Amino acid sequence: MDLSEKIRALYAIVNDLETAYPGRRFTLDGHMIGSIGEVIATEAFGLNLLPNSTPEHDATACDGRLVQIKATQRDRIALSACPEHLLVLRIDENGSWYVVYNGPGKPAWERAGKIQKNGQRPIRLSILESLMTKTDERDQLIRVK
Repeated sequence: MDLSEKIRALYAIVNDLETAYPGRRFTLDGHMIGSIGEVIATEAFGLNLLPNSTPEHDATACDGRLVQIKATQRDRIALSACPEHLLVLRIDENGSWYVVYNGPGKPAWERAGKIQKNGQRPIRLSILESLMTKTDERDQLIRVK
């Protein structure tokens, strides 16, 4: 079973639980969706993951850039620091995914909202998509797979 099939299976379980327990949500948020995003990014961009809970960054690129990986199934992400490079993935229920943003962290940090009580700054995917259209290809990670 490949990764997208496993993601589809997880969403099928979520749908079964939500049908069995109306009014309850069983979203794949938090650590699970973040870890799935990190695995996807590692395979797609040839990244090397840093140890869990490394501050500000999740991986290194082959050129040495430090990379913060964010994955979501919603319409926003949150940043707790300005990463050197930011890679944002949107994961869909059917197991597919796409890159929302792949570029320097500073433009995203500058456009993020005010710091929330949890110390994070939210930013909508629509803003990141707009920033992506202005990001030079030379500043993007190269997809290897």
